Amino acid sequence: MRIRDIARDDMTQAQRRVTDEAVSGKRGRMPAPLRAWIHSPELGQRAQKLGELLRYDTVLGSRLSELAILVTARFWTSRYEWFAHRSEALKAGLEPDIIEAIAAHSEPHFSDARSRVVYDYARQLHQTHEIPSDLHAAAVRELGDQGVVELVGLLGYYTLVAMTLNAFEIGLPAGAESELGP
Repeated sequence: MRIRDIARDDMTQAQRRVTDEAVSGKRGRMPAPLRAWIHSPELGQRAQKLGELLRYDTVLGSRLSELAILVTARFWTSRYEWFAHRSEALKAGLEPDIIEAIAAHSEPHFSDARSRVVYDYARQLHQTHEIPSDLHAAAVRELGDQGVVELVGLLGYYTLVAMTLNAFEIGLPAGAESELGP
């Protein structure tokens, strides 16, 4: 890891407050990127609160949220993000063959329009940094304006997570192996 983990006893009051807030929240633990963000307690506090909202409280629901997170993790080849969210995606009902296709950079087969539009929107925005009008209109039809806004927020937030994990080389837990190739 490229940044020093801070032991609780060595944390400032602000760092402890942010850590305690994360642990007492919906996650029940300190999320991995907070290991870096804690060096800037204000950033850590705001980022982890945004993450809590986007992960647990959007109109997308957990299945579509986890799909978007996996597309983001694969785009950034964020091994920790993939590791953490693959099991969450399975729990949320995302089919294993869809997860495997995303991991392999293959086109998944979707049986529902909402999943297809989340996947297409996420891939398009990551790859080209733009959304064609027809895809945006389809996303609004399937997800509503609030859903599309929250999807974009989710993609942006998990890009921040992926960049943090990759930049600071926050690795997988001991004994875990990466499922992602290059």
